[in-house]
Amino acid sequence: MKVKQISQQLISAWASLGPRFLPFADAATPELPLSRLLRLSLFQVSVGMALVLLIGTLNRVMIVELKVSASLVSIMVALPLVFAPLRALIGFRSDHHRSALGWRRVPYIWMGTLVQFGGLAIMPFALLVLSGGGQSSQAPVWVGHLGAAIAFLLVGAGMHTTQTVGLALATDLAPVESQPKVVGLMYVMLLLGMIISALVFGALLADFSPARLIQVIQGAALTTMVLNVIALWKQESRSRTPRALPQVGFREAFNTFCKGDDAVRRLIAVGLGTMAFSMEDVLLEPFGGEILGLSVGATTALTASLAIGGLLGFTLASQVLSRGADPFRMASAGALFGIPAFFAVIFSASVQSPWLFGAGVMLIGFGAGLFGHGTLTATMNLAPKNQSGLALGAWGAVQATGAGVGIALGGVIRDIVAAHSSSLTGYVSVYALEILLLTATIVAMAPLIRRNPVQVPV
Repeated sequence: MKVKQISQQLISAWASLGPRFLPFADAATPELPLSRLLRLSLFQVSVGMALVLLIGTLNRVMIVELKVSASLVSIMVALPLVFAPLRALIGFRSDHHRSALGWRRVPYIWMGTLVQFGGLAIMPFALLVLSGGGQSSQAPVWVGHLGAAIAFLLVGAGMHTTQTVGLALATDLAPVESQPKVVGLMYVMLLLGMIISALVFGALLADFSPARLIQVIQGAALTTMVLNVIALWKQESRSRTPRALPQVGFREAFNTFCKGDDAVRRLIAVGLGTMAFSMEDVLLEPFGGEILGLSVGATTALTASLAIGGLLGFTLASQVLSRGADPFRMASAGALFGIPAFFAVIFSASVQSPWLFGAGVMLIGFGAGLFGHGTLTATMNLAPKNQSGLALGAWGAVQATGAGVGIALGGVIRDIVAAHSSSLTGYVSVYALEILLLTATIVAMAPLIRRNPVQVPV
C-alpha cells in the first residue's frame, strides 16, 4: 500500500510540472490528462535509451576500447536501416489491424518491445566476441560479425516498430487539434530519455570493463521491458466489434499520400537534412576520445549535450510554431544553425578546445531539434484523414533511412580518408560533407516555404 502511495505521489509530482516546464504539456485534455500522456511517453524514453547505446556509448567503446574499425562499427549501427522502409507499412497495418483482443496498436508495440529486448539481451556478448577479447578470441571471426549483426538488427526492428505505432497511438488518443502537440511531447520525452540515459551510462562506464559493459546493456534491456509495459497499461480501449478491412491496399494508400501537398519534396528534404545531422553520430565520441583525449565518461556526456541542444530546439520551435509560424521555415532555420555548429567542431581540433567541441555538439542538437520539429509538425498537419500511422510511418521511414545511410557513410568515409591521410583529416572530411548536405537541405526546402505557408493551430 505504501509503495502504491509513493507511485501515485511520483506521478502527481511529474504531472504537476505542467506547461510551464514541459514543452507541449498544454496538449493535455480532460479526456487525455497529462499524467496519462506522460505515462504513455515512457516508450519514447526506452527508445531514447537504446539510441544512446547505439549511436553514443557503444560506438565509442567499440572503436576506442574494443579496437573495432570505424567502418565496421558504422555499418553495424546502420543495420537497422534494413527495417526503416517498413515503418510506413507498419504504420498502415496498425491503422487497420484486427486483433482478437480488440486492440489495433498494442500488439505491434508489444511485439516491438520483445524484439528490442532480445537484441539488447544478446548484444554485449556479441560485441565481446566481435572484438576478439578474452576467451572469445578462440571463436571464429564470422561468429562475432553474425552475432553483432543480429543484435543490432533486432534492436533496430524493435525501435522502429515501437516508435512508429506508439506515436500513432498517441495521436489516436488525442483530439485532432492537439495531435501535433502530443507528438511533439513524445519527441521531447525521447530527448529527455537520451539525456538521462547518457548521464547514467557515462557514470556507470567511467571505469570501463567488459563485465561492466554486459551489466549496463542487459540492465537497459530490462528497463526497456518495464518502461514499455507501464506505458501501455490501459491506454488503448478494446473494441468488441470486428474491425473492417481497409478499403485500399498499402501501395494505393501510399501512392495517394505521395501525390498530395508536395509530399515527395518534403520527404526528400527530410532525408537530406537527417543525413546531414546523422553522419557524425558514430564519430563525435571517437573524435573526442582520439583527437581531444577525452575519457569514456566525458564523451558519453557529449550525447547528453547533443540531446540537451535538441530539447532546447524543440522548446523554441514549440513557442514559435504555436504562434502560427511556418514549420518549413523552422526546419530551414534548423539546417542553417547546423552549419556553424559543424565549423565549431572542426576548429575545436585546431585549438584543442573541449569547450568549443561541446558547444558545437550542443548547437548540432539545437539545429536538429528545430529541423525535426518543423518537419514533424508539417507531416502531421498535412497527413491524410484517418492515416496518421501511414503519415508518421513515411516520415519515420525516410528519417531512419537518411540516418542509417548517413551513419554508414560517415564511418566509411572517415576510414578511407584516414587511411590515405590522417585520422583528423578523416573526421574533418565527414563534417565538411555534412555542411554541404545542410546547404542542399535549405535549397530543397525553399520551394516548400513559398508554396505551403502552413499555420499551426494554437
